[in-house]
Amino acid sequence: MGAALRRLCALALIALPAAADAAPVAAVDATGHRIELASPAERIVSLAPHATELLFAAGAGARVVGVLAPADFPSEAKALPRVGDSARLDFERILALKPDLAVAWPYLAAGQIERLRALSIPVFVSDPRTPGAIADDLEALGALAGTSSTAVRAAAALRLRLAALERRERGSAKITVFYEIWPAPLYTIGGRHLISAALDLCGGENVFARLAMPAPQVGIEDVLAALPEAILFGTDDAVRPDALDDWRRWPALPAVAYGNLFVVDANLLHRAGPRFIAGTEALCAALDTARTNRSRQAPSGRKQGSASDPDGLERYSGANTAPRGVDSARSATP
Repeated sequence: MGAALRRLCALALIALPAAADAAPVAAVDATGHRIELASPAERIVSLAPHATELLFAAGAGARVVGVLAPADFPSEAKALPRVGDSARLDFERILALKPDLAVAWPYLAAGQIERLRALSIPVFVSDPRTPGAIADDLEALGALAGTSSTAVRAAAALRLRLAALERRERGSAKITVFYEIWPAPLYTIGGRHLISAALDLCGGENVFARLAMPAPQVGIEDVLAALPEAILFGTDDAVRPDALDDWRRWPALPAVAYGNLFVVDANLLHRAGPRFIAGTEALCAALDTARTNRSRQAPSGRKQGSASDPDGLERYSGANTAPRGVDSARSATP
């Protein structure tokens, strides 16, 4: 009986981890929706590039069975099956993968998240609006995937870097910024965008913060009227685009007069994943340089315009100054 009892105890101890893994899990997403699973998710489809990065950082990469294109980071994601893009999901392929969790963002084509839920696929919506919310999503996804130990460590490391950056930038002089996403038609960021929160952390003031849409379309005349002291353009791998230097047509625009035309890495800043903190650090460094340039140039460094245009800022004159199709401050999501 003693030997049999020992065997039973040993079997019970072996079974404990499995029982713990099978415990119910839950998390609240960006919409306030509570996702409850009977056990940690084992087959996850990621329906946003930033969500793919979050899942891998949270220790759940091995559980991701399908991704939304493009999914190029981390490198392991490149080999995973594609299940559509932001314009259209491939529901047949998604169902074939038999997911027990989908992680999406709210900018998929209308009705697609609702259709996933109608197919009985639990959906966690990730939409961080502040750098700190990225850490929160890491922990939430770790909870749903049963990888909380890894996720909590990743979130803590992110918060430490964020806190260090906040301490460094506290008290920085304010500087007005136009952030350019795309030149033709001209897109920027509204006040509710994550990048706008990063600008604020770095002492920048988004000149279009009053616009509610995350990625509003604006006109060149709107930018000229806003008089930004720095212009930042986000491109893949921070490759400088010709469109950034097109602003030199207005030499008295403060950003041009101060020499404050910068390019930043869109791969870091346009995805609300763990790499966003590195993008924010680079953003702060650019604005530190911009403040230095401003202090050297102002006030005598600004070039004067003509008698008819004393600010040196040509007014909107149709095809001579604006890309075709640009409307004034019209909101849209690209």
